[in-house]
Amino acid sequence: MINILHVITRLDMGGSAQNTLQSCIRLAERNYRIVLVCGLSHESNMTASESAAVAKKISIARKKGVKVIFLKPLVRRISPLFDTMAFFGLLQIVYREKPDLIHTHSSKAGVLGRLAALILRVSVVVHTPHGHVFYGHFSKPLSYTFLVIERIFDKITDCTIALTDGERNDYIKNSVSRYNKLIKIHSGVDIDKFIMQSENDIDFRKIFSLRPEDLVVGTVGWLLPIKGPSHLLEAMQMVWPNHPAAKLIYVGKGELEKELRDRVDALGVKDRVLFLGWRSDIADIMRLFDIFALPSLNEGMGRVIVEAMASGKPVVASNTGGIPDLVINGKTGYLVEPRDVNGFAEAINDLLEEPSLRRSMGDAGQQRSHLFSEDLMIKKIDTLYQELLT
Repeated sequence: MINILHVITRLDMGGSAQNTLQSCIRLAERNYRIVLVCGLSHESNMTASESAAVAKKISIARKKGVKVIFLKPLVRRISPLFDTMAFFGLLQIVYREKPDLIHTHSSKAGVLGRLAALILRVSVVVHTPHGHVFYGHFSKPLSYTFLVIERIFDKITDCTIALTDGERNDYIKNSVSRYNKLIKIHSGVDIDKFIMQSENDIDFRKIFSLRPEDLVVGTVGWLLPIKGPSHLLEAMQMVWPNHPAAKLIYVGKGELEKELRDRVDALGVKDRVLFLGWRSDIADIMRLFDIFALPSLNEGMGRVIVEAMASGKPVVASNTGGIPDLVINGKTGYLVEPRDVNGFAEAINDLLEEPSLRRSMGDAGQQRSHLFSEDLMIKKIDTLYQELLT
């Protein structure tokens, strides 16, 4: 049995963590011995329901044979003390588990895991950055520091997995890696859960006081500056004069929630905007939407877009990061430049005015969602491991 060791800083409900955890579960079903090393995820500030959802997924992983090891000092933030402790702890784990291949995820785990692999001479090293880390997230000096670090550590990496063409092109354009060391594997989604009609008999429209004539523009994601939720609210201010019955639903939590709520109060549109917080029933909530919007300033891939497309929803999203890999402009939705409030408003207005356009784009998106399935992702990762190891 081939031994694979995965390393990630935290397991929460974010895309990279869910992608990693689900990959471990599915790979364990393919006759791999999987070890997953992760931190305690305190930095994620999860609610009780989020923590319960993650704990349930970890329990499933263990039942499937995944050995989950919590490394307490492995944190996302930069901490010389914790990072040193985490590194030596990781060295002990790698020495004990003797993996044939180490697969690291995101920046911090990528540095510590690959360094441990170098020292202990692990045969094969794979790294997944899980997004565009060279711009948008940090200050220019810090972004450049990450760029230099990735250039150095690429020399001890056998293969880097990019989630999209855009991410792969970033690595080539910034001289981080070479084309022959990069492979594109989309972050897979359990699309059947979103395509199939829910057996849930809960009337969510009634719960959220939505009238039959109300059209819903919804977004799902962290309420953080990088996700651009305030730009969507600005765009809706241009939509409401034409479509006063339109509703805006935010699903998610984050540091901007209070600011957004205060802005909604100041605008006098509390009856038009709903904040649902974090939800575990996204497949059901997605069916409330007539249009899915994602105004991110940067996005590694945007798994939630695949979920929206699988649900048959037209998408209005930012033309940034990995999103153009997913959305075909004019066919499955509209791509708008980040921060282009007028562009978002125009695209949403067009879709609200044309029910047939919403249906045709939603149908096209649902067909396209099959390209980003979880099954296809696992098949590609499995093939990659076999090629590297042989």
